[in-house]
Amino acid sequence: MEKNISILGVPMDLGQSRRGVDMGPSAIRYAGVVERLEKIGHTVTDLGNIDIAPPERTTATHTNLKNLEAVVKASQDLSEKVDNIIRRNEFPLIFGGDHSIAIGTLAGVARHYNNLGVIWYDAHGDLNTEETSPSGNIHGMPLAASLGIGHPSLTNISGYDPKIKPENVVIIGARDLDDGEKDLIKEIGIKVYTMHEIDKLGMTKVMEETIDYLKDTDGVHLSLDLDGLDPNECPGVGTPVLGGISYRESHLAMEMLADAEIITSAEFVEVNPILDEKNKTAQVAVALMGSLFGEKLLDRPLTKKREYASVTN
Repeated sequence: MEKNISILGVPMDLGQSRRGVDMGPSAIRYAGVVERLEKIGHTVTDLGNIDIAPPERTTATHTNLKNLEAVVKASQDLSEKVDNIIRRNEFPLIFGGDHSIAIGTLAGVARHYNNLGVIWYDAHGDLNTEETSPSGNIHGMPLAASLGIGHPSLTNISGYDPKIKPENVVIIGARDLDDGEKDLIKEIGIKVYTMHEIDKLGMTKVMEETIDYLKDTDGVHLSLDLDGLDPNECPGVGTPVLGGISYRESHLAMEMLADAEIITSAEFVEVNPILDEKNKTAQVAVALMGSLFGEKLLDRPLTKKREYASVTN
């Protein structure tokens, strides 16, 4: 179905320590995302970027969470803008920026659903808290914060928590989990497909099960971190992990989500042009968006086989 898509960039690199990911939205736009989505038949409005306070403007806090106040401010601003997009009956498509932006995205999306589902397509669980994080980087905490677990400044964006329920979350592609994240997954019962399950079951089965698992939700948000793919496919990410999902498997996953018509909002994050090779990672992101929004090799399936006349000598 044709959609009215509103694009919003979040040029934030404050949730982690490597500079450059703030240029991700520009790289994705440069890779031709608007033209690609319009070619499919969607109406696309580019709302530009939200303003992000630079690190030097942030103030010290009594916590080991890096740039907490700036991340909270950006998350609140993003939440309000995403809320407004949905109120206009448009599809919010958000570009990062590091994955901490998901705190704001989900805060804006979840207020419109009673039972929001989330597909977290990522090498990491992003389920750390101030107590369990080895680094203090908030981009490793957005899923936990959205579940209402973590620092109150992060969990209470837009004045409510939790945004989502653990039984409505599916993590796909995990292969680098901290001990605290493993404990939390077991404690609250999050469904996780590690690379072991993807290799064993195949992506078709993983997506079939995911779509069925989320069938009782009233909307599904896709949060896709480009480091979910293998670094050979997406070199321009800040925390690459070998042995990831392939380019073709990812296209299949997006195509199956498009066919299921369950995705109601989406974000693509962690594109870092400084670490990339000729904008390869941004190009992959745009190609995956094409599949997610219904791009097909053929406009329609063949309905009957061509009949050939037999020839005798």
